[in-house]
Amino acid sequence: MLDLLDGKEIYNKVDALRIQRGWTIYELAKKSGVAPTTIYNWRDRCSSPTLSLLDAVCSAFQISVVEFLLDGEEGIALTAEQKDLVDLWNTLSPEQKKSIMNLMRTI
Repeated sequence: MLDLLDGKEIYNKVDALRIQRGWTIYELAKKSGVAPTTIYNWRDRCSSPTLSLLDAVCSAFQISVVEFLLDGEEGIALTAEQKDLVDLWNTLSPEQKKSIMNLMRTI
């Protein structure tokens, strides 16, 4: 599992996924809504992204933060219902995700 506090490790994974898709940093920034300067700061300063920024980047890659952090080395067993929820979650806009999270916190 990736260490959320290891900015270099997080950036290296983001960069590998970006390169795998043939995207520039500017394309990743546009697709994720994260400023290019922020992504460059992760690289140059080895700073760790906030969870909300990491979620935005993962959404651009169409993966969950959990999938990103597991780094493909560890499995996670989801029920069919949980997989449906993850698939639906990944289709939501950032505003919709925020609304759903606020609703769930009130339940």
